Amino acid sequence: MSALLRIRAERERMSAIERRIGDFILDNALLLRDYSSQQLAAALGISQSSVVKFSQKLGYRGYPDLKFSIAQDARADDVADIATDDAADAPDLQSGDLWRRKSDAEAETRTINPPSALEYVASLLDRAGKVLVFGAGEDAPLALGFGHRLAMLGVVAVVYEDVAHLAASVAAVRPGDVAIAISEHGRQPALCRLARTLRERGVRVISLTRHSANPLRAHADLALLVSAQDDRPHMGPLLYQSGAQHLLDRIFVQACETLEERLATLQATLERVNSLPDG
Repeated sequence: MSALLRIRAERERMSAIERRIGDFILDNALLLRDYSSQQLAAALGISQSSVVKFSQKLGYRGYPDLKFSIAQDARADDVADIATDDAADAPDLQSGDLWRRKSDAEAETRTINPPSALEYVASLLDRAGKVLVFGAGEDAPLALGFGHRLAMLGVVAVVYEDVAHLAASVAAVRPGDVAIAISEHGRQPALCRLARTLRERGVRVISLTRHSANPLRAHADLALLVSAQDDRPHMGPLLYQSGAQHLLDRIFVQACETLEERLATLQATLERVNSLPDG
């Protein structure tokens, strides 16, 4: 696993100081070669020993080894970006780059969302009285599709595309219900307040956002994360949509393969739907 991916994968289990170091490295990977451990510590206002311990926690002997690994990762990404720029007039190569970037994003998304997390989500969905699924804007199709698949499993799922409509349903929730908030950037203040209110009422809140620092993650019982690292403005949203869909599909498959009764319900539902007359 690359050093940058390892930092993304371990971020949720890091202390506050370790997250500060990790976030700085992720945002400044190309510049890290110019920083000594002492300079990095000074830039972050922490001790030099914290930088050394951070490096060792990631499996490196010390900061120089971590810096060397980061430099290799950053150089590889830079070469890939140059190759993409050179292929600007070659549609086939551009398509190949999109496929590669989506594959990389899905692989990184699998790494930062371990199977145990998906098993936990599947178990919550199985026991929930009802599931509230929220997604607005470009997240709405993800929410609608996932809510439909939950219904096929016999799970009572209600999909919301507007925060006000979700707020109106708060009075009807019960402890043990589940809320899944799909939000690419996780920055809507109203949604964060609702997540806090739902948790206070005993609802398990699951957020699905980009793998970035955002307030919605802090208000969730479990944060599912999507890797969509790309500086090109037209590419990042595509990687997020692909990674988010892949993550939701994994949850659905997990529910089908580990909950036999739900799978039987799905089969019965499909038979019923297929028997309906056309039109």
